[in-house]
Amino acid sequence: MNTPVVSVFAGGTSAEREVSSASGAACASALACSFTTRLFPVVADALPEGFDPSRHVVFSTLHGTFGEDGGMQRLLDRVGGVYAGCDAASSALTMDKSLTKKTVSALGVPVVDGIDFDADSKPAADLVARRLGARVVVKPNGEGSSVGLRLADDLAGLAAALDAVTTGRWIAERRIIGREVSVGVLRGRAMGIVEVRPKSGVYDYSSKYTKGLTDYLAPAPLEDALAARIKAAAETAFGACGCRDYARVDFMISGEGEPFLLEINTLPGMKETSLLPMSARCVGLDFKALVREMVSPAVERFRTASVPLRP
Repeated sequence: MNTPVVSVFAGGTSAEREVSSASGAACASALACSFTTRLFPVVADALPEGFDPSRHVVFSTLHGTFGEDGGMQRLLDRVGGVYAGCDAASSALTMDKSLTKKTVSALGVPVVDGIDFDADSKPAADLVARRLGARVVVKPNGEGSSVGLRLADDLAGLAAALDAVTTGRWIAERRIIGREVSVGVLRGRAMGIVEVRPKSGVYDYSSKYTKGLTDYLAPAPLEDALAARIKAAAETAFGACGCRDYARVDFMISGEGEPFLLEINTLPGMKETSLLPMSARCVGLDFKALVREMVSPAVERFRTASVPLRP
């Protein structure tokens, strides 16, 4: 039976390189308990030197542009590389927050009302406020880890947030004041729900990656009916977007108890203290068991592929 080397891709060229490097190191260490493993630092928008598709199965921890948006996945597809996680099409879809919302809302998953726009044709603040109110979230359409996130509490703040937008595609969304939760999905099934409580009140980049600035409740203290709704919505969104193997789905729960999908993360943070591992621990999977389950479908795809191992 063909037994591949599990090759962990980490680093990359996006604004989330530092986060990816930490995820990659943690996953490579954990995967080495179950597989022959090699860590590949990615330093360019290209396959890393030494990668061999006839021997290696990729477990990518690349976040953000090129790593999570289908770019690396397309390169792997061209050379017949086998990799864990979502394929190129699903990765590209879920990296586009606006398209994700349209896709999942078509199947009844509630999403936050918003306006998507290009930086060179951004709407005036008063027009945004007329539709969404003055309390608005302004964020890039294709970044993760809260990179570029701006919050407005009034018209002046909204105008300032829009003025700061200079390039790229963006979304302005009605700001929901409520509870933020995240749920991991493994092989199409939702795991535990984690509640995120940033001490600042905003789960921005600093709150995510500075120790002590956020409290996490796993499992989240939710009524059974609401927890079931969130898990069902996560599974529906996962399937609607053509996701494969695993993902993390994030929601905001309004003060009225309505869960709204924020986004789907196909390559989420993967340190032991990250949200997806927290979700997995709620259902009895420790970090080593989780990463083994995450990569196992790809190992099976490799074994059934037609490309033989080189002697």
